[in-house]
Amino acid sequence: MNRRILALVAAAGLCLAQPKPHARPSAPWIQSSVIYELNTRTFSKEGNFRGIEARLGDLKSLGVDVLWLMPIYPTGEKLKKGTLGSPYSVRDYYAINPDYGTADDLKRLVRQAHNKGLRIILDTVPNHTSWDNALLRDKSFFKRDAEGNVVPPNAAWNDVAGLDYSNPKVRDYMDGVYRYWLKEFDLDGFRCDVAFGPPAEFWNHLRPQLDAIKPDILMLAEANVPQLLEQAFDLDYAWPFHSTLTEVFENGEAAEALRKNWFDQRSRYPLGAMEMRFSDDHDEKRAIARFGEKGALAASALVFTLDGVPLLYNGMEAGDVTESGGPALFEPLKVVWQMAERRPEFPRFYREMIALRRAHAALQQGETVWIDNSDPARLLSYMRKAEGEEFLVLINTTNRPLYGTVSLAAGNWTDVTPGIAGGQHTTPAIPIVTLEAWGYRVYQRR
Repeated sequence: MNRRILALVAAAGLCLAQPKPHARPSAPWIQSSVIYELNTRTFSKEGNFRGIEARLGDLKSLGVDVLWLMPIYPTGEKLKKGTLGSPYSVRDYYAINPDYGTADDLKRLVRQAHNKGLRIILDTVPNHTSWDNALLRDKSFFKRDAEGNVVPPNAAWNDVAGLDYSNPKVRDYMDGVYRYWLKEFDLDGFRCDVAFGPPAEFWNHLRPQLDAIKPDILMLAEANVPQLLEQAFDLDYAWPFHSTLTEVFENGEAAEALRKNWFDQRSRYPLGAMEMRFSDDHDEKRAIARFGEKGALAASALVFTLDGVPLLYNGMEAGDVTESGGPALFEPLKVVWQMAERRPEFPRFYREMIALRRAHAALQQGETVWIDNSDPARLLSYMRKAEGEEFLVLINTTNRPLYGTVSLAAGNWTDVTPGIAGGQHTTPAIPIVTLEAWGYRVYQRR
């Protein structure tokens, strides 16, 4: 378009549509991954790296391939929350909590995980420190009020002090922290807590430095900021999806709200962007406590069959529900692995679901096509397509049986639903849909 036409358009008060940016390209292993969030305190009886190492075989058998270690730094003692304090209150960025082990123990864990084909990413906390972090000796590192007093990032997080990234010294310091952990421990990437706190320019500057040390790492942003996926991060949090999932599964909002959310988020994000999807994590009550046992599995069926990268929080595969369902961030509350004996459908579901997803490109980053149905208030229906494969997913988001239809012609469909004994021997009557309360089905076109 020549300058004269551009001038005319501008004079008319019209705006030209800007081309949508592309997300940064991510390594193929990231696109097919399943992330397992691991709280070292609660994961094993020992509560340390050796306790994790002893169960690496179980994690490999489960089918996950990325282990996310929640923060392993010494935690602050000043203004700490609960008995143990928050792992996100960092007292020393270059040290390891002695309760977890030594640097050699961590190196051994990473080495043993790599030997089993598992990758490890470390949870980092670049936005704030504990009030007894040595960095407090220089107040210029921190956000301050009008009187010059160091302040927390917000009123709710009074156990931590907010770092000030307008000071170049903060950026230089944190650059060194990330380079140290990646180089010294051969990690496979980082989960970055409150990644929307530091400016995007910091992350865009940091990523090439880390790639120079180890190419094809995974960078996961705890944020919902599309710009961060253009240059610095491979994944961010699908927070709006998670919030909508909770409204639907716990509070009775119409199922079609999830479909609308999917389209809304797709319009916001760069082309090819990926988000981490989850129904359970360390910040809130367990999904079982919020949705019930069957509802929790139905929510996971959604998380594991949509596009993006799914998250499994430790203990979900056993049907664990600690602290009456609440998060175990600040207390010594262990995962009750014996719950798997009472809820055998949980380990079976996750093993089979992960295996199904990993076996088919369509269920990873394949195309998502939403299918209309006769009961949009209760029924989710969508297809996943890639490389000649087609899957149909149906999920009843309510505690009442459902009978309806989908806007799809009859075809040769085979039931491959994970966790349902004998499922592969059934013949679905698509377009007719019959689902029990919280029922879900995955069909493959043959």
